[in-house]
Amino acid sequence: MKAVLDGVVIAEADRDDVVSIEGNWYFPPRAVREGALNESPTPYTCPWKGEVQYWNVSLDGAELADGAWSYPDLRPGAVERVGTDFAGYVAFDRKVVVSD
Repeated sequence: MKAVLDGVVIAEADRDDVVSIEGNWYFPPRAVREGALNESPTPYTCPWKGEVQYWNVSLDGAELADGAWSYPDLRPGAVERVGTDFAGYVAFDRKVVVSD
């Protein structure tokens, strides 16, 4: 699967390595291109997943503020609810096209 913003591939992984949660595809950290994400200070906490780390996407001219997010430290029960450990996995804003 690929995550593409303005024609630039931001992340790429086998479908078996990504996790679908609530309509979003979460890519393992190793699938995200080096240097594509920069930490954002935007705060948010999901009631069942935990505290979010937002990321600004910036790579090869493609830019999107708060265009990605991850959950570095999952709340108890989150892994059981999803069926797999997705701590640190990265999901993308809808402006980033994710496809097979």
